[in-house]
Amino acid sequence: MSLRQTRPSPASRGRLRLAAHILAPGMLLFPLALAPASAQQAPDPDPPMSTGAPESDFVKPRNLFQIAPQYQIQDADPRNVATYTLRMRMDRRVELDAGWTLGLRADARLIDKNPINSANPTGEFISGLGDTDAQAALVRQLDDRVRAGVGVRIYAPTGGDQFGSGKWQVMPGAAIRYDLPEISAASYFEPLVRYAQSFAGDPNRRTISNLQLSPTVNFGLPNRWFFVLYPSPEIRLNFGDPLNGQTGRLFLPLDFKIGKNINDQFTISVEASAPIVRNYPVYNFKTALYIDVRY
Repeated sequence: MSLRQTRPSPASRGRLRLAAHILAPGMLLFPLALAPASAQQAPDPDPPMSTGAPESDFVKPRNLFQIAPQYQIQDADPRNVATYTLRMRMDRRVELDAGWTLGLRADARLIDKNPINSANPTGEFISGLGDTDAQAALVRQLDDRVRAGVGVRIYAPTGGDQFGSGKWQVMPGAAIRYDLPEISAASYFEPLVRYAQSFAGDPNRRTISNLQLSPTVNFGLPNRWFFVLYPSPEIRLNFGDPLNGQTGRLFLPLDFKIGKNINDQFTISVEASAPIVRNYPVYNFKTALYIDVRY
């Protein structure tokens, strides 16, 4: 759904974008934020925010609000599509019986981009709500060093033709975390695998079917700093309909993040990613800022 198709003036454009960034994600996140805490809910047994960036930790659910502005370009030529995304995320941790933990998550996105197509031949920037998603994951502590979890994420095609895939998607996933106290108390290795599959929506849009991987390694550094290799599942193998310019199945980037836990409630980090192998052309460059608030 498009909020506008032209820019009447820079001032009007800025006001529209600011209002959209503030209000649209609330349609998804406000009910979750108001949900009462479970009577079984318990505090995180680890020191708050001591284990690195929550973005890269599938099996460590937290009570968390995150805001993440992101910039991405599709091709090296800056005249091609640039996409600015503001993502708002809400996580909830619920303790279950028998040592299980339920992690709930919801995301909403505001998108601003400049595609060149028949509806936008001059490449003007257009803004709107992107696809939204919700996730549930079951996690269990197996021993002092190992956690494992399985979950599923559902994407709704709220972005329409301009700002989304046009498809409903289901994305099952699993991860296992192995703590590395030999390096530092906050270091761990956490491989994650998930599979995105479209199952309904616009029949004229391409079918989505791709494997996504992240061999995450988090290094806890002194003074609450951390460095993460492959914090996001950006390694992809495409088995669905090809993208324009696709020559193979593999997208393999170099992906890393650096950040700091400012205190027990706030974390800030920056991620950057660029492809090493781009046979499946997901993007040419991506960077994001993450601001995490624990509640």
